[in-house]
Formats: sequence, C-alpha cells, structure tokens
Amino acid sequence: MAQNELKLTMGGAAGPGGEQQEFDYSQRAQWLRAAVLGANDGLVSTASMMMGVSAVRTDVRSMVLTGIAGMVAGACSMAIGEFVSVYSQVDVEVAQRRRDSGSREAAAVAKEEGDLPSPVQAAMASATAFSVGALVPLLAAGFITSYPVRLGVAAAAVTVALLVFGVTGAKLGGVPVGRSAARVLIGGWLAMAVTYALMRLVGGTTGF
Repeated sequence: MAQNELKLTMGGAAGPGGEQQEFDYSQRAQWLRAAVLGANDGLVSTASMMMGVSAVRTDVRSMVLTGIAGMVAGACSMAIGEFVSVYSQVDVEVAQRRRDSGSREAAAVAKEEGDLPSPVQAAMASATAFSVGALVPLLAAGFITSYPVRLGVAAAAVTVALLVFGVTGAKLGGVPVGRSAARVLIGGWLAMAVTYALMRLVGGTTGF
C-alpha cells in the first residue's frame, strides 16, 4: 500500500479560525493501488489458465470457456476473501473504539464507526478489479480462430496490460517504475509459461 501521505491544500476553503483545510489522498491512493493489484491478479490467473488449456486444446471455444470460468471463480473468491477480511478488520476496530471511548457519548462513537470501510463495497471493488484484468486475455483471444495468431495476440495483449499495471502500481506506491514494471512483467510471463509447460506435459503423458 502507498506509504506516503498525499495531501492537497484546497484553495479558498477555510476551516474554523480561518485555517485552510487539507484533503488527504492517502486512503484514495491505497484503494487505487489495491484495485490495480486486483486487476493484475485477474489478468495473470486468467491468462495463465487460458494458455494452459491451449497447450492441450487448440480450439477457441475451449480457451474462452476456460477464461470465463477462471474469471467468474476468481472474482467470487476475491470478493468473499475481501469481505471476510474487511469485516473482521471492522469488528476489531469497532471493539477497540468502544473500549477506548470510556465515558464518551454513544453518538460520538457511532459517528466514528460510520467512517469505517464497508465490507460489501470492498468485496464489490475487489471482484470488479479482478474481472477487469481477466477481460484482457478474453477479449484479445475470443474472436481469433487461428491457433498461432490467437496465442500471439493474447500474449501481446497480456504483456501490454502487465506493463500498464506495473507502472501504475509503482507510481501509486512511490517505488521505482522500471524495477516494479519488470517484476510484474516477468512474474506474469513466468506464470503463463509454467502453466503452459505443465499442461503440455500432462497432455502428452495422459493423451488428452
């Protein structure tokens, strides 16, 4: 997550005593980076599954159906995991605030609890981000019947998307762009290559 706190002074906006108010962008940067990482997960996992099945099946239907199944399963898994994680975090935070409140008014404590993240919104955001990434290889390969061309186009589209996600994540996280983009690209290519090679081996051994 982004470690640097980003603040913007709002011109013309003054708080009590004439002090200018500052808008805190740290939470927004964290959510944006989480969305980029979720999209990258969807891209890599779906593309790897599609490349894997293409090692034993050359028709476009098998490849697309595998990609769709991977997108739906992955989005559901991400949503459930995010919901449980955020809900647990909220429960702990609420309990801690109530313990710390002491003699404070119940209305003040309830107002603070309303500022906590929503597990439902977090789950929806996670599933949406995953699905956006998964759509890249699906749209790239879904309309091409030629097997070698389909693999080439899908690989090229995934490569471009990996670079975009790597650069975006690096800028949001405040880390060197080149190094981060290279890690994302190499990791994605490695996942696809390993899945393809293992499925090729399984297909050759079992006769699929």
